Amino acid sequence: MLAKLSEEAFDDKDWVFEIKWDGYRAIADLSHNDPLFYSRNGISFLSKFDTIATDFERQKYQMILDGEVVAYDHEGRPNFQQLQQIGDNPNPALVYQVFDILWLNGHSTEELPLIQRKELLKEALVETDVIKYCDHISEKGIDFFKQMKKMKLEGMIAKRADSVYVENHRTSDWLKIKFNNTDEAIICGFTEPRGSRQSFGALILGKYIDGQLTYCGHTGTGFNNSSLKELYEKFHKLIVKTSPFETIPKTNMPVTWIKPELVCEIKYSEITKDGIYRHPVFVAIREDKEPDEIKDSGHNTLTEKSKDMKAKTSSKKTETHEKENEITLNQHKVKLTNQDKIYFPKDGISKGDVIDYYQSVATYILPYLKNRPLSLNRFPNGIEEQGFYQKDAGEHIPEWIKTTQVYSESNDKYIDYIYCNDKATLAYLNNLGCIDLNPWNSSLPDLDHPDYLVLDLDPSKKNSFDDVIETALQVNEILTSIKIKGYCKTSGSTGIHIYIPMGGKYDFDQVKDFAHILMKQVNEKLPKITTLERSLQKRDSNKIYLDYLQNRTGQTLASAYSLRPKEGASVSMPLDWNELKPGIKPTDFNIHNSLERIKEKGDLFKPVLGKGIDMMKALEFLQNID
Repeated sequence: MLAKLSEEAFDDKDWVFEIKWDGYRAIADLSHNDPLFYSRNGISFLSKFDTIATDFERQKYQMILDGEVVAYDHEGRPNFQQLQQIGDNPNPALVYQVFDILWLNGHSTEELPLIQRKELLKEALVETDVIKYCDHISEKGIDFFKQMKKMKLEGMIAKRADSVYVENHRTSDWLKIKFNNTDEAIICGFTEPRGSRQSFGALILGKYIDGQLTYCGHTGTGFNNSSLKELYEKFHKLIVKTSPFETIPKTNMPVTWIKPELVCEIKYSEITKDGIYRHPVFVAIREDKEPDEIKDSGHNTLTEKSKDMKAKTSSKKTETHEKENEITLNQHKVKLTNQDKIYFPKDGISKGDVIDYYQSVATYILPYLKNRPLSLNRFPNGIEEQGFYQKDAGEHIPEWIKTTQVYSESNDKYIDYIYCNDKATLAYLNNLGCIDLNPWNSSLPDLDHPDYLVLDLDPSKKNSFDDVIETALQVNEILTSIKIKGYCKTSGSTGIHIYIPMGGKYDFDQVKDFAHILMKQVNEKLPKITTLERSLQKRDSNKIYLDYLQNRTGQTLASAYSLRPKEGASVSMPLDWNELKPGIKPTDFNIHNSLERIKEKGDLFKPVLGKGIDMMKALEFLQNID
């Protein structure tokens, strides 16, 4: 059951209120001898969160539970980043917070009122160190919300006490209410656009403090193409030669100043001690506000009238937004929604920016996606919110999206994989929240024979990127000695990927075994900083994992030229070997500069899709070296 977003906390005797956990939603099915524990999209959590799964044995009853897996930081607060980085941090403080029961001892409980379900749950659940009953409070939603804010939690969930459980349905019986700061500011100028962006880059914001117009930050997010053009037209009538500020702020790009006559509403995370907005996001022009009203009077509370006006403006904006964001690519209509939604909060990069990036590099990235099943890594609410992997296309995709059915032994079913051969599919996937694109190593029509081999250098948190570079150069030395040309790219995160063209001549087992032999050579040369130990518990925490197991059926890595869901909006970028030098950083290649680099360098990865090496000859060379 899903919750709708709501703006304000409220008191109501017919409602109960729970903490909004910042974790992974998870169903525990304890109705059979072997438990199931899985995400909203059906991915098993049994091994990922095995400390929780182990405690299912302590439950006395057959049940199906609904809850959220939460990782706690050292201050005892839910921390989604720690949950995402569980691979690097094998012993986080994990708890399964259980808030609902759907089935008990042979009987569905979904038709019972929520409050009865929670009473049954409280009685039936055996609490352990890692499985907890999620309690609630009744009626007093406003006080509870204030308390959540004091505790710096994400917000609260409001649930109608008599509501039944409706699966896969977003209902107003459950509401999520988050903390959201808004304010008004005066637009005092705009910067030049960067990259593929049109009209302008960011708005320069100000407000009156002690009668003097004072800089209070800038925002480059919250716009779509139509609002960029609309605002740009308004600005042209107001351009002036000199800054309206007495103290001129420093900016990254050249500024065009305007008369301080336009007021806008923004969202922000906090205000610094210097009075500067952190992470401001443009919401709308406030035509009901005069600039001289915009003073430093703390958090502005909207009147009911202005709230109503904002709602009407917002509604009107959404209508035009929907009409103006249905685009045609490859003769297919693609509906693009919420283009101003922020995907990278610390970088101010929106969903629209992500789509624009992929369209700008489509010529280069599509050859590495063509006819390859994709594992969709989706972040519909941005990189700081919960993401999830999706393999199965589902029933609601447009008819023109290409899919292929692949039998999965682990799931004992056919999975309908999407593959991306054109700009339209690329835009559709980005609009779903796919920030990075993860293709198979093999392609249709022959998915059993990979087109390339991948050597994945995966560092621990204690390794520097220079360590990874040293390891990559050692790989290249070994490849050169056996007369093989490898091609490297940054992972876009912390590692380096090295690809060897195989030309679809060998099956996955042969390619994996060859990769293992190569990685053993690397490990022998660099035993102090590398390891072949797969188990995180057994692995030395100071070493780079030489991952050759990426060469198995269905394994995926971020494609060349793919964005990564990391702060800095880095791109997985192919490099010449002579560029791989100490001091280079993954964030050197990002959404802002990648297209320019690719145009300058050309497609360095092109040979990866070529005819492939002679593996037997390479093995002979290896034996001669030994």
